[in-house]
Amino acid sequence: MPWATNPLFEPKQRAQNLATDVEAAPGDGGHHGETGTGSGSGSASPEPKDNDQLKFRPPSDHFTPHQIFYIFVLDGIVSAIFAGGINFAIAYALYHDKGTRQSPIRLFQFPNTLAGDTAVTIFIQFLTTWIIEAILVNYDLKKGGVQPIGFIPEPRWKYVRWFMFLDRHEQTDEVRSINHWLRFLFSQIIRSLVLAVIFFPFIFGVSVGILTIVGKHNNSDWDWYYSATWAPEIFKLVQGAVLGLLFTPPMVMFWLARCGWALQSREGTVE
Repeated sequence: MPWATNPLFEPKQRAQNLATDVEAAPGDGGHHGETGTGSGSGSASPEPKDNDQLKFRPPSDHFTPHQIFYIFVLDGIVSAIFAGGINFAIAYALYHDKGTRQSPIRLFQFPNTLAGDTAVTIFIQFLTTWIIEAILVNYDLKKGGVQPIGFIPEPRWKYVRWFMFLDRHEQTDEVRSINHWLRFLFSQIIRSLVLAVIFFPFIFGVSVGILTIVGKHNNSDWDWYYSATWAPEIFKLVQGAVLGLLFTPPMVMFWLARCGWALQSREGTVE
């Protein structure tokens, strides 16, 4: 099957216009970049060697303790801490000198609208988390730092397969060229925004509901008002931390599972 090309997994040199399973490690008797031809004589997922550029480990048939730690602690909890801290700092910079009669902080009304801030934060955090995890997890996979997931069945529904980069037309861009990187980056942005759109109604609804509880009504206005300290800062800290804790682990599992499918697919073609 055709697989999406990933410049993070590509060697710097390969034959021009050659279709590859870019997440599969080379067998001992084959060359990296050959797939679906049956010409390789080695294993599709060999044990890492000191001189191998790519050191993929064999996909696991169950969750290992290291995978659990990697997904939920190293990525999930650490992401929550960083996201919460960054959102707190941004909120302080935006709102610490606001909240006055001339520049009130309100839920819906501009210019200092927490509902608008919430909407923007959702999309930005999904985008940045997806891109960061795509880079970090793929790097760890490439270096053998984490084992791919091999026990999740490969999806068959075409839209899910598209989302998970399983079926795409052969790409002929030069490896690690500007076009290759731009194509890769654009494909990541699209998928992160798809996730953001899917979960936006729930996240935004819950966030606005919480803000209506902690806000105060002004007798002369229908909107909710907030003091400059510390309601906006604490809200954005909690929001960023919760989003990081809930959505980073599935993004990590996305890449671990996809790499496992790629390695298993290559193994099936060379045996």
